[in-house]
Amino acid sequence: MSASKQGGWVYIMADVYRGTMYVGVTAYLAERIAQHRSGTGSDFCAEYALTRLVWAEFADDIVACIQHEKRIKRWKREWKFALIERSNPDWADLYEVLC
Repeated sequence: MSASKQGGWVYIMADVYRGTMYVGVTAYLAERIAQHRSGTGSDFCAEYALTRLVWAEFADDIVACIQHEKRIKRWKREWKFALIERSNPDWADLYEVLC
């Protein structure tokens, strides 16, 4: 299977409601979020204690996910807030639901 035919996830981690955010991409959401929650996922998430999965979106093409992640990273904070709040207005931790 080629990399472009593998599905993936674009996701956002946060610490608190409208707090610090991290945008990431992965082919394996449960494993990646478990890494973030344990402090081994990324230095940024570990430094800011970003353990709450507040938004995630699946796509069939990992390359499209990477492109979408890069776009979201360039967005203004308010746009990211709006993206999250469309599906998760309370910024609940979605780890147990999605993973």
